[in-house]
Amino acid sequence: MTDQATLGVYGRKAAEYLTVTQDAVAKDPLLKAFIAALPDQSTVLDLGAGPGLFAAAIAAAGHRVIATDAVPEMVTLAAQHPGVEARLATFADIGGVDEFDGIWANFSLLHAPREKMPDHLAALKTALKPGGLFHIGMKTGTGTHRDTLGRLYTYYTGEELEALLVAAGFRVTDQATGRDPGLDGTMAEWIALRAYG
Repeated sequence: MTDQATLGVYGRKAAEYLTVTQDAVAKDPLLKAFIAALPDQSTVLDLGAGPGLFAAAIAAAGHRVIATDAVPEMVTLAAQHPGVEARLATFADIGGVDEFDGIWANFSLLHAPREKMPDHLAALKTALKPGGLFHIGMKTGTGTHRDTLGRLYTYYTGEELEALLVAAGFRVTDQATGRDPGLDGTMAEWIALRAYG
């Protein structure tokens, strides 16, 4: 993610984001299912980890977690959780081959430009070990839009997102949908896909 306005919003609202998402993480059934599907003592990438709450939960379950984010304030928060190795990195910085048993990309890649998504997914597929677990959560819709806070989103239909994953070499196995309020208070439709490399 390189949109400076979006990065600026997350930098200014890092502490608030931590507060408003804290309760949701503890109750998230998708996170619980992701952790349950991981092999013991996995190495996991939390891509666009924000304040690191999901990363902390994964680490607490006995896994090694590398949490990346493009916002320094978020990296600082994520680094405070036991067992979380937090790194400042954009989506384009993800490299490596067969490095991770699991990748958690939960509502982060929705800030990536549409034209970059195939490259990002290809890099994540390469970084994932063969047969590794991949979770992606995205807001659904069409086009791009800035929310009332100034964050830039790229929207996909469920069919578009699944096609992109398949094109990158993933095997999609599960899908969940829902509707929740974002940081700006606006209700938004979303989709989450589970896939394997």
